[in-house]
Amino acid sequence: MTDLSYFDKKIILVTGGSGSVGSQLVSALLNTNCKTIRILSNNEHELYLLQNKYPNEKKLRFLLGDIRDKERLFVATEDVDIVFHAAALKHVPLCEYNPFDAVQTNVVGTQNIIEACKHSNVKKFVFISTDKAASPQSTLGATKLLAERLTISSLSYRTSPEHIAYCVRFGNVLDSRGSVVDLFYNQIKQKKPITITDKKMTRFTMTPQEAVNLILSTVELAKGGEVFVLKMKVMRIIDLVQAMIELYGKNGKIEITEIGKRQGEKLHEELISDAEISRTKEFENMYVIPSFDSSFYDKFSTLKSPYTSDSAEPMTVEEIKSLLQIIKPN
Repeated sequence: MTDLSYFDKKIILVTGGSGSVGSQLVSALLNTNCKTIRILSNNEHELYLLQNKYPNEKKLRFLLGDIRDKERLFVATEDVDIVFHAAALKHVPLCEYNPFDAVQTNVVGTQNIIEACKHSNVKKFVFISTDKAASPQSTLGATKLLAERLTISSLSYRTSPEHIAYCVRFGNVLDSRGSVVDLFYNQIKQKKPITITDKKMTRFTMTPQEAVNLILSTVELAKGGEVFVLKMKVMRIIDLVQAMIELYGKNGKIEITEIGKRQGEKLHEELISDAEISRTKEFENMYVIPSFDSSFYDKFSTLKSPYTSDSAEPMTVEEIKSLLQIIKPN
């Protein structure tokens, strides 16, 4: 975890700040001595709910706007020190069905905020990515990979050496909005069959708090151009279902229906592609993929093997139950 004094007197912008990760990040930043936190969202209702959650918080500014609107971003980034870019379209099937919209938000929107940061002389730009960007097979993954490349390439034309841009790559954030945890929970409570895509499917998982800790722990460390990857737990989808049935399905037998992989979906995820392994450095709780030569990382060991969700020991059902009880108490 980074020294929170780093944020003292800083003006911070969180795009997608009313979303699952964005709102958790805002909550964590409120524990710092930052000057102002600007929350940018195109979801009026979610922004309204967040405003009601913090009715007396003088640090917060609630900005209604879209990252597709570059002019809006020029205003939103004025005098900002740090930008956390969490705004995105993130659901695999919806991005497959609406690929141009995914490009408009995840690629063009990212370039818009990068250009706004350059215009406003923002010191640090943090792009929040996904494991889908490693060897992408979906529209979502392809757009996130492009957004990573835009973030890193922005350093080639920066006007100040103080400007630092880098990426943080996540796995699946448990109990985030629209996650399978919500889907399975509602199916169990409604006594409907649980629909899973493939019983052999595995996924990297992290809690919202782990996601926020990863973001904040990289801000001081980053030199520019890196992709930071948290060392994450792995779970089998069938074990997650079993854990949720044992926790929440106490009123009768729950059926499980296998419906097959959705378009663009992988059976197993990878957080570091084959092309990235040779330059990936290992820290105690994360991996770092530098994009430029940096002697700073020479002292760390290099990753030797792929980092995939089928190569790690999965969590047990009991371990998953313990995790679920923290994020979604029964």
